[in-house]
Amino acid sequence: MNTTLIDPRTGRVRGTSPLAREPEVRSAVDAARAALPGWRALTPRERSRRLERLAALVEEHAHSYVAREAAGTGKPDSETAGEVEQVADLFRFYASAVRAQSAPAAGRLVDGHESWVRWEPLGVVGVVVPWNYPLMMAAWRCAPALAAGNTVVAKPAETTPDTLELLAEHAAEALGPGVLTAVPGDRQTGRLLVGAGVDMVAFTGSAAAGADVAARAAGRRVSLELGGNAPALVLPDAPAGTWAELARACTYNAGQSCAAPARVITLRENYEEAVEQLSSAARECLAGRDFGPLNNPDQLARYDGIVKASSAGRNVAAGIAPRPGEENGFWRPARILADLPDDDPAVVEEVFGPLLTVQRAEDLDAAVALAHGVPQALAASVWTRDLAAGLDLAGRLNAGEVWLNCHLVQTAELPHGGRGASGHGTDLSTLALHEYQRPKTVTARLSAPS
Repeated sequence: MNTTLIDPRTGRVRGTSPLAREPEVRSAVDAARAALPGWRALTPRERSRRLERLAALVEEHAHSYVAREAAGTGKPDSETAGEVEQVADLFRFYASAVRAQSAPAAGRLVDGHESWVRWEPLGVVGVVVPWNYPLMMAAWRCAPALAAGNTVVAKPAETTPDTLELLAEHAAEALGPGVLTAVPGDRQTGRLLVGAGVDMVAFTGSAAAGADVAARAAGRRVSLELGGNAPALVLPDAPAGTWAELARACTYNAGQSCAAPARVITLRENYEEAVEQLSSAARECLAGRDFGPLNNPDQLARYDGIVKASSAGRNVAAGIAPRPGEENGFWRPARILADLPDDDPAVVEEVFGPLLTVQRAEDLDAAVALAHGVPQALAASVWTRDLAAGLDLAGRLNAGEVWLNCHLVQTAELPHGGRGASGHGTDLSTLALHEYQRPKTVTARLSAPS
């Protein structure tokens, strides 16, 4: 059984991909289970060396990863090349981090006894990743899981299997057979993977799908990253470059990023300036020239439905500049919606497209309340020249990651994770290693019982 793959740049069929079902999923999990004793028994140094080799293979074949990622997502090479570079860096980061782990207190904590803590892998980890960052989201999950001593079975999104399949091929060469396996497929494939006896599930996707995963996991460890609807609080003294930065951040990957700015919140005195300046900045970002298309027909229909249902008084759309032959792709322009109620569909739903809403608040307390007016709490940003005021607002905002005078600035060393409807768990940083480990306390009596 196969699924048809569509190139989002053209809207045309670009090939097919298998839909893994119970036999294929079971075989992949069995292979991961068989590979687990050997992989977890390696010293951190040896696992590190193998992960370094995998990073090197990603770099050596960067052109193939870029081409595959572009085919599945429609992103321009300027985006995909940077993401492939980040993936290699991420595997290198965890290759080093696993050799420098810290542990809770150890030593003679009880009289006559010596105690210490062992961090042990969970076992076989099932990873399910979305279509917006097919390779990078896989690396966010797989790199720390593998470094911690687990084996992984990963399922890419139905529309973007290409780069994860290549990563699994290179993992077999660098890490050994069965250590990282890819099972392409659809939602049914994902459900089969969750139900196949894996020891943990790491899922990135929608809130509804995340709730289903958590229910099917039935008490097993689950790490969920379930999207966002990020506010950007723009104060009257925001730096001059704020508008261009927000326009670029909301159109990167066509706005299909869980942490992308989605809701600009101003005070009354700078509301009109924000609408005018954002509209001007958005017009400088052309779909097809500066950013890619939406990923698939379902996302296209969802985006169009939200825009149509919005009661915004001002709807400013930029242009589209597809290349010859790409006129029928899933392109949507950068868009600014203003003069809309706080319960407008474009505000309360995660649009997941190149769109910013603009809301106004009477004061800072009201602005924070608007920021907290949706159930997601993944990311946010604050824009002001007043460092003290900006840092205070960053502390008040309920979000797993807050930026000050920037947005979407991330690195392997800094943790990323959600709260509320955005899920729970940690990606990136050394903290992510513990997502895929469990502690075991060992206490030894120093003298034989009399």
